[in-house]
Amino acid sequence: MDGRTARWAPVCEAIVRLLSPHAEVVLHDPRTDCVLGIWNAFSGREPGDPSLLGELDGLRPAGKDVYGPYPKSLPDGRRLSSVSAVVRDEHGNAEVVLCVNVDRTAFDQAAQLLSGFAAPVTGQPQALFERDWTETLNDVVGEFVRDQATPVEVLTREQRLVLLARLDAAGVFAQRRSVPVVARALRISRSATYQLLAEMRKEPDADAS
Repeated sequence: MDGRTARWAPVCEAIVRLLSPHAEVVLHDPRTDCVLGIWNAFSGREPGDPSLLGELDGLRPAGKDVYGPYPKSLPDGRRLSSVSAVVRDEHGNAEVVLCVNVDRTAFDQAAQLLSGFAAPVTGQPQALFERDWTETLNDVVGEFVRDQATPVEVLTREQRLVLLARLDAAGVFAQRRSVPVVARALRISRSATYQLLAEMRKEPDADAS
């Protein structure tokens, strides 16, 4: 286990236990742009997956390296409130980025009772997530399954073709290593995703419906 992960694991575990089962905690490595550790991983990510944090140049000085709450979403349409903190070492260098993602579903359903708990969200920080194309992926998939009133795992082939066309139009497939991430979001295999993508690109009007 990475030494940074070992040091921060108790903090991450404590946050998850406090907010269980509504919170996911992710520890990112700003040096390699990869996930170091993840607790209560309802987003489906794993250690070693790309963090997509973007360049850390231009971040505010230590003491002001906290962002959020800001809105995010999952492919199944659930909405999240997230906060991120850049933790710096004794030399002022970014050591880890700790993110807490809270599933708002239960809080939104009980908005009146929990209005004091559910903090308002602000815009997503550009400097931290300027390269996070997975947000576009999640937004497109989430909007689609809400419009179709159909869980992502039971979409028909025709629906998946339409959805892939929308993702392609949004530039998702122009990103490196996008197909495995899309496959995971759609809960299908990589090979099935490649087959559908090839079929979709033979049908340029797939999204017309």
